[in-house]
Order: sequence, then C-alpha cells, then structure tokens
Amino acid sequence: MICEKISGKLDPAKASGKNIEYVDFDWEDAFKKIHRKVSDQGTEIGIRLDDSILTRGLQDGDILYEDDARLIVVRILPCPVISVSIDPDHSFMVAKVCYEIGNRHAPLFYGKDALSFLTPYNEPMLQMFGKLHGVKAEKAVEKLDFDRRISSGAHSHHH
Repeated sequence: MICEKISGKLDPAKASGKNIEYVDFDWEDAFKKIHRKVSDQGTEIGIRLDDSILTRGLQDGDILYEDDARLIVVRILPCPVISVSIDPDHSFMVAKVCYEIGNRHAPLFYGKDALSFLTPYNEPMLQMFGKLHGVKAEKAVEKLDFDRRISSGAHSHHH
C-alpha cells in the first residue's frame, strides 16, 4: 500500500466502528518524505509525501489511509528529552535557555507552562543547563507535540 497524503486527524467520530492501525515514527523521522513501514497490525506501507512535510512534519494522529473498514494513523513515539524549568524569580533566564537551544540548532518546544521548555536530549546540553542559576533541567522521556513547537528547524546538528 502506498500513502501519498495526510487525510486529516484522528477523532472519535471518524474512528467509530473502524479498525485503527498505528504506524510508529521517531520524532526525527517525522520530517522525511519517504518511508517504508509496517503497521502495528502487520500492514506493509510505503509513504511518499510532498515537500510540505519537510516543514510541517508528520504529527501524532495524522491519518495516512482511510477506507470504510480501517484507518492507518501516525503515532509519534516518546523519546528522551531535556525538560527545562525556570524558577519564576529568574524568569529573565528564558532568553538564555532559548538562545542556548537555538544556538545548537536543536528543536525547541513549549513545556507545561510559560517557564518550561522541552528539547531532544543530548548530554552536553543537559550539563550546560545544570550550570545555570535558576534553571532546572532533567532528562525525561516524553512524546514531542509538534503543535507546541517553537522553533521551525526540524533537525539538530553539532558544530
């Protein structure tokens, strides 16, 4: 089966009475145009998407295929992240945290509130955040929500 477009988002009304198959993606693979995958129920799937996926990315709940009996849906897997929270008395550190993440070309996501952020895990960044006064950073495993993405870049690289 070849899937060439995203036909919407999973919602209970569309799923009613249909078999739902999930196709798992690591967050960094969500911005690739071509994939060969197997669903959680064994369906082999070829995915060939247009250039818009390079900036939008596949998102959790995207429907890749739909017919009267089933839906094939994207599932973004949880991954190691750095969860950063800034003490309210040190809110000026928001700029420093965001600068450091951006300077490393790493994706940046809003956290649970205005003083928290997520970025994919890497040990040097975690150690650097540990040296900043008023900033708490810890390794966690979470699902990155692309609707909460701040930065437009999809991939990190190292200098």
